[in-house]
Amino acid sequence: MFDQISAWFAGLKADFILNFVAENRWQYLTSGLGTTLSLTLLSTILGIILGVVVAIVRSSHDKLRDDNRGGIGRKILGFFNAVCKVYLTVIRGTPVIVQLLIIYYVILASSNNKLLVGVIAFGVNSGAYVAEIVRSGIMSIDNGQFEAGRSLGFNYVQTMWYVIIPQAFKNVLPALANEFIVLLKETSVCGYIAMQDITKGAYIIIGRTYSPFMPLIAVALIYLVLVMFFTWLVGKLERRLRNSDH
Repeated sequence: MFDQISAWFAGLKADFILNFVAENRWQYLTSGLGTTLSLTLLSTILGIILGVVVAIVRSSHDKLRDDNRGGIGRKILGFFNAVCKVYLTVIRGTPVIVQLLIIYYVILASSNNKLLVGVIAFGVNSGAYVAEIVRSGIMSIDNGQFEAGRSLGFNYVQTMWYVIIPQAFKNVLPALANEFIVLLKETSVCGYIAMQDITKGAYIIIGRTYSPFMPLIAVALIYLVLVMFFTWLVGKLERRLRNSDH
């Protein structure tokens, strides 16, 4: 029994050396980690910007729906609201990997910047979900807040920017942080366009060692540690927000 355990540990050690120590193959994972974090961060920024714009258009259209005043402004807002609804339907109704491949092979086929392709693909995808998160936050703000902003002399845009958006962001910040965690895991499919993220780094190691167990377990552990770390940050953020309400 002892000999079998010793042989198992010896094999595990040999597998570890083969996959990570030999030829410094561990660097494929560390460089992939940098790519994953950069892609996730930049995509999150793009997604938040796009999502906030879409959320403002959609919520403004809904809040002004019962306004009897017409005019060219209402028609323009209605047009952009229709565009936003099409965007949300298409992006949320198709897989992110299909969107990534379309942008890589069709829309940005002439670009050699894979990071740019990935940021646009994942940012546009994330923006659709961020839009609904932020929109729900805006719609949850009482209409009295709009009236309070108007009583201070603000127009609609100023009221939205200085009064409504800050309150809405405070309400949806934990949900946005969770969207960041989801996006972190979704970027694992960027290897389909030959981006060397963590998962692609593991595939490179497997292609050279023909030993899939250790690299895949390493990738799973890296993602698990990252998700646990960011989940802890989100929990800490939620507690701080709750304490600030008292």
